[in-house]
Amino acid sequence: MLHAVWNLFAKKSVNKSVFLWIAHWVGTLVFLPGAWYEWGSFTFTFKSLGLLAGSMFIHGLYLFLLARTYQIGDLSQAYPIMRGISPIIVPLVAVLLLGESMSGLGWICILGIIAGIVWVSGGRALLRQPAHTHHTLLLAGAVGICVSGYIVVDKIAIESSIPPIVLNEATNIANLLALTIAVIRSKGIAAEWKLNYRTIIIGGILAPGGYMLFLYALTLAPASQLAPMREIGTVFGTLFGLLLLNEPQGRSRIIGSALITAGVIGLGFL
Repeated sequence: MLHAVWNLFAKKSVNKSVFLWIAHWVGTLVFLPGAWYEWGSFTFTFKSLGLLAGSMFIHGLYLFLLARTYQIGDLSQAYPIMRGISPIIVPLVAVLLLGESMSGLGWICILGIIAGIVWVSGGRALLRQPAHTHHTLLLAGAVGICVSGYIVVDKIAIESSIPPIVLNEATNIANLLALTIAVIRSKGIAAEWKLNYRTIIIGGILAPGGYMLFLYALTLAPASQLAPMREIGTVFGTLFGLLLLNEPQGRSRIIGSALITAGVIGLGFL
């Protein structure tokens, strides 16, 4: 839910890159004291530093692509695709590489998620839509792959005893670096802050705060179970786009989002 809310704020902003950049400054400053405290209690190794660097790279790429996706696409179309890919990829990777398990019913739920993604995306009708729609789907898919990548890397990092708040702070810094050049070139920092400072502050706390809750959850349960549960936000993202942003194609996107959510809930209860 928290993830869907700050994505709604980002979509409603004027300059997506600037909004996300300032918001991550807020998050970095808010969580800095806790990260600094935990940093002093942890001994880093070459492996942990490598995992931190890998996580920072994927998170930075994710945010860069996210800003571009919301610049050209609808929230109700892009959000379910971005959030619906990791329940497919993460369980596969977790089973094949991390030694986790998944039942037959779990794979059936994954097929339901795939069907929902196809429905939300418009299926064959996409071929008759404008070019920018195709770009939206490609970008949303790339964002979803990044989400899958950083979940797997962050799960390994957590298992390597990296404190969640330290990992979260490192990725906040990576997000800032990923957007800095585009933000400086845009020269829109003052204008975006003046228009949206309230949602920037709230979003800046919700974005890293929500993900840090997920990181702490990864210390308690398998990624193959938690990653799909996290994607319950797809239904909120779709409904926000339809009800609050007045985006089109409401019926098909609601049905597709419902299929994705049903699959997510089914996987979460396994």
